[in-house]
Amino acid sequence: MELDIVELSRLQFALTAMFHFLFVPLTLGLSVIVAIMETVYVMTNRPIWRQMTKFWATLFGINFVLGVATGITMEFQFGMNWAYYSHYVGDIFGAPLAIEGLMAFFLEATFVGLMFFGWDKMSKVAHCIVTWLVAIGSNFSALWILIANGWMQNPVGAVFNPVTMRMEMTSFFEVMFNHVAQAKFVHTVSAGYVTAAIFVIGVSAWYLIKGRHEALAKRSIAVAASFGLASALSVVVLGDESGYSATHSQKMKLAAVEGMWDTYKAPAPFKLVGIPDQEARETKYAVQIPVAMGLLGTRSLTEEMRGINDLVIEAEARILNGILAYDALMDIRAAKGAATPEQIARFEDHSADLGYAFLLKRYVDDPREATTEQIAQAAEDTIPGVLPLFWAFRVMVGLGFMFIGVMLFFFIRANFYGMRFPRWSLWAAVFAIPTPWIAAEAGWFVAEFGRQPWTVDGVLPTALSVSHLSVGQVALTLAGFVTFYSVLFIIEMGLMLKYIRKGPFMDVAETEAWNRRHNDRLSGRTSQQPAE
Repeated sequence: MELDIVELSRLQFALTAMFHFLFVPLTLGLSVIVAIMETVYVMTNRPIWRQMTKFWATLFGINFVLGVATGITMEFQFGMNWAYYSHYVGDIFGAPLAIEGLMAFFLEATFVGLMFFGWDKMSKVAHCIVTWLVAIGSNFSALWILIANGWMQNPVGAVFNPVTMRMEMTSFFEVMFNHVAQAKFVHTVSAGYVTAAIFVIGVSAWYLIKGRHEALAKRSIAVAASFGLASALSVVVLGDESGYSATHSQKMKLAAVEGMWDTYKAPAPFKLVGIPDQEARETKYAVQIPVAMGLLGTRSLTEEMRGINDLVIEAEARILNGILAYDALMDIRAAKGAATPEQIARFEDHSADLGYAFLLKRYVDDPREATTEQIAQAAEDTIPGVLPLFWAFRVMVGLGFMFIGVMLFFFIRANFYGMRFPRWSLWAAVFAIPTPWIAAEAGWFVAEFGRQPWTVDGVLPTALSVSHLSVGQVALTLAGFVTFYSVLFIIEMGLMLKYIRKGPFMDVAETEAWNRRHNDRLSGRTSQQPAE
């Protein structure tokens, strides 16, 4: 096994996936905010809300198109760079992706054109329904993709077939309602809502600083702050649910995130900060909050959370058991369809740990020939990189609590201080625009890097999942993707900045006339007095 191929393939997928996720959260959140704004327009018939809907929908459209382009490109890699993975688990992983394309993506694609070009061809109510269908389609896309990803984190509803040498689905219901997938979905979608809320507040704050489009900006802040506050609170609550799920399905990931080398007496403390040293097997300079991790991770004061050292010992035992499964599998394969019931029963007794035997493929072709040292090293390989996981998680959590503060501040100022915002807060909102993306990328880093060395946790190691390509081929496609995505990023930023600077350019005369009449009413003028 050429590890260079594995690392290059991982790097390529990481770069393309993380780049794609620059577009996803804004698409998820902005679609709902736009739908809310149009709903207010339908209810009030005020042109300012129609203008707001069209303006933010324009930015949504730019982001949506580039998100689709990068998402399609990313999925090609399953066939290019991860051929054995696609062969091994394609029956399960492919199903939700196919449903996403057939149901959710086509729902978006069908109605997004009507949303942009149907303003004067449909009734207000019909157009509003279309906008909500676009938002629902965007969120359904996330659901099915996260069901697929959640299965990789917690492979349920499937078994390994020793005859076909593939995983086969046994229960679509279990795959769909996998508790890890559901927790990831609501957490990810809520994070997308926060991203869009921060974006809308930041852009609106910039307009207020410049003294432009103030009516639109203030109303946009009011909507985004209310929507964002509920979303930010949801992210924290639903993130806790994701952590609780990991306690049962991905104990090594959670121990690494916590930098917990030894098993604490229940309830475990939470390390606020520290410097994990993987070589020394300790977290230096740790500042701990007693009991907190036990409550968050197990929701009890008596349940134990196992540390990395104990989990490595457990992994070694599972590798030994996996070798027995591998031996039984080879006997079944040698029988060429005439395996005895005893051979099949022996395999089934140990099959849950077959993936652990595959960890030895990195060191020896036949796991049954592995030495004690190789088994011990394979068990060590189940420890992901603790230091980056430890701090990525804390960056994500710290920013999450910051978002609650930002949303609460703008919510209070919008609703109880007559839309008056201190200038420093407006500048802070502008500079805060990139922070939700930092939090989102940190969260995905924890989710995916923390799963290593597995592509499918406990089932298929990453080192076995790659295609049989040369280093040059992968390096060439990596360079191509980096170039292509760099061009797309420049296009995205150029278009977004162009239309933000341009501001709302549709329905200007109608909106300004309505605003003048509205201001006249507020100032006590009669409706017959001409507005200046």
